[in-house]
Order: sequence, then structure tokens, then C-alpha cells
Amino acid sequence: MNRIVEPAIETYEQWSAVTTQKPSNPGVRRPVDLARAHGLSAQAVRNYERDGVLPPAQRTPNGYRRFTELHVKALSAYLALITGHGYAAGGEIMRAVNRGDIDTALRAIDQSHALLQRDRETLDAVEAAVATLAGTQPQPQGRKAVSVSVLAHRLGVQPATLRKWERAGVLRPTRDPVTHYRIYLPDDVRDAELAHLLRRGGYRLDHIAGVLRRVRDAGGAEPLAASLRQWRQRLTERGLAMLTGAAQLAEYVDAAKRLAA
Repeated sequence: MNRIVEPAIETYEQWSAVTTQKPSNPGVRRPVDLARAHGLSAQAVRNYERDGVLPPAQRTPNGYRRFTELHVKALSAYLALITGHGYAAGGEIMRAVNRGDIDTALRAIDQSHALLQRDRETLDAVEAAVATLAGTQPQPQGRKAVSVSVLAHRLGVQPATLRKWERAGVLRPTRDPVTHYRIYLPDDVRDAELAHLLRRGGYRLDHIAGVLRRVRDAGGAEPLAASLRQWRQRLTERGLAMLTGAAQLAEYVDAAKRLAA
């Protein structure tokens, strides 16, 4: 049976026996050297190189990977990007940089920042809604009922998602008396916006349903306010992590440019 065989795990003795013959490369490192600095396994480092988030490593005649200071910077950049942008975006950014496609990398970074800004604006709107529930400002006027498709488009979700939230008790839309289609009144739209934010914050649907029940019962804004404070802190941490990721990525890009010059 055909199998893809991974080269043998680099042991210290095998690896050093090869590298000691090359004193002109004192910066060469083993996978385990990169791994230990970040609490990873050596196999994780090999997988990162295989998946393109690290630049290709040179191989010894026996097939063992030889990493350099450039790989150290690449790994630090990738792990920092994960914290701020997530695994998918972080991988996309690093793969683009490693193939020399800086525009695509920057576009992915821009998209993450746009999403963070959208979350901040949504959070601001929800906090204003909490203030409304607490009676500190008047209820906004002029909002009309909307259909499930309109509300889904506004939130950037599928209509099926709103129906799932309804089954979980998060939303309680009314029905048009003639068509029997779902219609969402202004308070329903507010609930959907709150649910969307809390869902992005990692809260389960049953938790969100409980919060919204408290909100609807009047005087129940405090548990929601606590959730919003936690989410505000998460947004702040995410923004700071993006700054760290940008600094690490810039250092890696500069190092790669110097090496190519």
C-alpha cells in the first residue's frame, strides 16, 4: 500500500552530526529549538512549514530540516497574528507574505481591522440600547418592521440562522396576519443585534436567550451590561494583539527583504 512517509524525527545526535560539518551556519536550528521557545511540539513546527506559514526550510542530505533565524521571526509573527486575527486569517497572511504577495497579506489584515471596527460600532449601538432599556435616553423613533431576509442581510447572517435563534428562544418575531411570514418589529431587531454581538463573543444560545428574557422583563439590563463589559475588554485585547502581530510581521518582512537583497 502506498504511503507518504515523513522523514525520521531529527534526534539531537543525528542533527548535530550533520550540522557540525557546516560551521559557516551557526544560526541553523532544529525544529525542537523553535518549538521550545513557544511551548510547541517539534511536529507542530514541521506542520507549519508544510502548510506554508513558515518559509520552506533547507534540507540536509538525509532529509532533516534546517531552520534559520528567519524561521524564528516567521514563527513569532505567525503566533502573534493568530492572537489578533485568528488561525484562518493568520495563516492567510503568512502564506501570502511567504510567496511574496504583500498586497494579499495587507488586504487580509485590513479585513480583520474592518471586522474589529464593525464589532466596536455594534457594541456601541448595543450599549446605547442598554441605556435605553435603563430609561436613561428616549427610545429611537421611526424604525419599521423588517422581514427575515432584510434582518439577516443587516446582520450578515443567513435567514436560517435567525430561524435557529428563534427555535432556541432568542428571538420572538411576530407573523404577518395575511402572509404569515415572520416580521421583526424594532424591539425584535434590537434583540437580534444584541444576540449577534453576544454570539460573536462566544456565548451559547441558551445564555443569550436568558439575557434577552431578562431584558424583555424590564430592569433586566444588568446581566447584559456585564456581558458587554467583558466583550469590550475582549475587543481591546484583540486590538492590542493586532498591534503586536503587526510589529512581529514587519520585523519578519524586513528580515526577509534583507536576506533577499
